[in-house]
Amino acid sequence: MAKRVNEIIIFVFVALFSKAIGAKPYWRTRWPIDRVSNECLTWQLAVEANNVRGWRIVPAHCLSHIEAYMTGGQYEQDVNYIVEQIESYVSELVVGEDGMDAWVLDIDDTCLSNVIYYKKKKYGCEPYDPMAFKAWATKGECPAIPGVLGLFSKLVDHGFKVFLITGRDEETLAPSTIANLHDQGFIGYERLFFRSPAYKGKSAVVYKSEIRKQIMEEGYRIWGNVGDQWTDLQGDCLGNRTFKLPNPMYCVP
Repeated sequence: MAKRVNEIIIFVFVALFSKAIGAKPYWRTRWPIDRVSNECLTWQLAVEANNVRGWRIVPAHCLSHIEAYMTGGQYEQDVNYIVEQIESYVSELVVGEDGMDAWVLDIDDTCLSNVIYYKKKKYGCEPYDPMAFKAWATKGECPAIPGVLGLFSKLVDHGFKVFLITGRDEETLAPSTIANLHDQGFIGYERLFFRSPAYKGKSAVVYKSEIRKQIMEEGYRIWGNVGDQWTDLQGDCLGNRTFKLPNPMYCVP
């Protein structure tokens, strides 16, 4: 009992002394020099954890933060780290002899990068412009994301059937997208799915769920699913594991 009383007295003394000298709790003893950057880091973390949903634009005061993240090396490092985790998982899998082991990959900002385009859109600080993006995608100049291209090649070499599922419009963007993927080295995938007229008006979750269901109904086993949007990784028939790549520039509802 005496020991417990002494502990309480010591705790109260420390608390009163800390208050007297203006000390902050240990988790608030250090503020970053750039408070705005700190707020943007918090916003970005909330976005990547899917705690902020349906957001439309990047906060204007976070422009320099997102630009630095996307172009300063941290984004590439984060992607490469996730790819390493995927490759570690893949190394534990045994591909069957029936040729029915599959992976699903998204395209935009998963296989192909749109950072060049979004630079002109202030890295997502401006509202989504469907006509401008269509014009960009039609050029077929999206560079491959190196880490994912390497992953794609390893999956194909290991005998997995890779299915690409994109929200791009089939009627207007299929030819340029196919050529773009080929030019960037994405050769050997099993099938590429575009958003056809049958899926017009359906959400990304519903559309991609139905495509994955179709793949599984054909007898394929989906071992992994990779995308930069949470809507790539939600819904039905997700596969054995999902992997989220970072993308703080836009949100597909």
